[in-house]
Amino acid sequence: MKQRIALVDDDKNILTSVTMALESAGFAVSAYSDGETALKGLLTDPADLAVLDIKMPRMDGIELLKKIRERSAIPVVFLTSKGDEIDQLMGLRLGADDYITKPFSQKLLLERIRAILRRKELQQPSSTSAPQIQVLGSLTLDEGRHLCTWKGKAVDMTVTEFLLVKALTEHPGHVKSREQLMDSAYGEILDVEDRTVDSHIKRIRKKFRDVDPAFDGIETVYGAGYRYNHD
Repeated sequence: MKQRIALVDDDKNILTSVTMALESAGFAVSAYSDGETALKGLLTDPADLAVLDIKMPRMDGIELLKKIRERSAIPVVFLTSKGDEIDQLMGLRLGADDYITKPFSQKLLLERIRAILRRKELQQPSSTSAPQIQVLGSLTLDEGRHLCTWKGKAVDMTVTEFLLVKALTEHPGHVKSREQLMDSAYGEILDVEDRTVDSHIKRIRKKFRDVDPAFDGIETVYGAGYRYNHD
């Protein structure tokens, strides 16, 4: 069965050209021209990944992402206008997996989509391999079920966030540079800025502190990167 991409943009030219590119690459596409229609469509016709424009009438991409995250952890890629740093960071804090700045290369968008879907597939359980469960004190990472818990409480994470936490906890106490973390979360995908990783880490910390206000397991090592301190 083809993987389905939800494409949401009020620019008809983008909807048409990107839909054609995605379908040529083997994806099924559900195209929507505004956020309200997209939200209704996603409830009746779920997708494997959503590509959302931020600037849209009726319901913008930020509001749409908030409503999606109330129901689903579907990977999301934002399309943003050049220079809209606030929107980019807001989207990442709310749970977007990545963003691409307009005007963008369709080839780059396809590679981002493929990379995120591959990461998502890595989290799916395999009938031929034993479950990979990592326990570090209060932290449990269950790769097969894409489940993170802290002191027995679930911490909801996107695929990118889960991979970043996994990378940090592989060697507790060791510093991971932003470049190393980007490689763990984005693989061969280039053009990812340091601030993208910083935004992900801030959001991860917040999610842990939502279940445990005293959480301090992820330390910033200024000028070097981040490290996970085993409790």
